[in-house]
Amino acid sequence: MTVLALAVAAAVLALPSPAAAHPFGDPQTVSITPDEQRPDVVRVRWRVGGPDDLTLLGVSLGLLPADRVLLDGAVDYRTTDPAVLASSEQFPAYLLKQITVADGARQCVGAVAPLKALARAGATVDYTCPGPVGTVTVAVRMLTDLNPAYRAMATGPGGQRAVYGSGEDSHDWTLAGGAPTVGSTSTSTSTSTGTGRSAAVQLAAVVGGAALVAVGALLVSRRVRRRRAVA
Repeated sequence: MTVLALAVAAAVLALPSPAAAHPFGDPQTVSITPDEQRPDVVRVRWRVGGPDDLTLLGVSLGLLPADRVLLDGAVDYRTTDPAVLASSEQFPAYLLKQITVADGARQCVGAVAPLKALARAGATVDYTCPGPVGTVTVAVRMLTDLNPAYRAMATGPGGQRAVYGSGEDSHDWTLAGGAPTVGSTSTSTSTSTGTGRSAAVQLAAVVGGAALVAVGALLVSRRVRRRRAVA
């Protein structure tokens, strides 16, 4: 029992601290789609991975008090936090700064849709380009200014996929005409795929560690019950 208890304790200690675990929790998601009624508009929808990340962002933007991030790195999330961000001017400005769309050398102008149920539904931005779009370059830097380990899993028309992260924040998306392109403007498709696998491994490590603790605790509990039954 002693050896097993020590193994469980070691597994608990091996898990990331609350501060280190944030970037390795549920990833952000991004969807890129054309507007069927307006050929010059690109619609980008962003959703946060975990609602406590909105609290971190709110603190960094000065919308929430700094003591909401505790000394041990844990986050004091409250259900009102998403509404605080959604009703501010700082969050839409941050969104437009961290997510940009370009049609070649021409920048597209973003307009944030009314923010409702930010934690659940996310935020939608319509980017109007100078003319009808075919392939656009979408840059996503959401939360990587808080921690470069954050990742965003993105999808586009025709099954296109990409993983955004620090140093790989720009990808081309084919919205109309031509064959879909998957990858980054600065890296090859193989590199993008490797990043996706890396993010998946990070997520699996966190889940696997928690599962190890649960299994270990169950075995300890069973062994204690057996010894009591024998006694």
